[in-house]
Amino acid sequence: MSKNKDGLYTANTQLRVRYGETDQMGYCYYGNYAQYFEVGRVEALRSLGTSYKDIENKGFMLPVSTYSVKYKAPALYDDLLTITTKIMALDGVRLYFEYEVRNDENKLLATAETVLVFVDKVTMRPVLPPQDFIDLL
Repeated sequence: MSKNKDGLYTANTQLRVRYGETDQMGYCYYGNYAQYFEVGRVEALRSLGTSYKDIENKGFMLPVSTYSVKYKAPALYDDLLTITTKIMALDGVRLYFEYEVRNDENKLLATAETVLVFVDKVTMRPVLPPQDFIDLL
């Protein structure tokens, strides 16, 4: 696995915290961050030149095997968030991602890491990624 601090690919995605995603204090509920990271992943893959749909149509799935997050400061209702998604490494069947979430004042709100695993859509067993995906990286 080749891994460096800059990763293999980086993409930024913006989204706004909606009212229904907040608690009584106006803070973004912590459970929403997993969805934000998914949005970042989906859009990073799309900007790389593929999509989850393309990968699934080729007979692969990408379930999350590991997820960790560190919350630094709260996101608030109506904040414009930037999710920076880095594809850090592809190691066999595993795809490593890192994330940062910042508000429109560039304040760091959260960091996270996920590991996804390429699996065969029928057998759900781990398999090597398709060659065209490897070539994109």
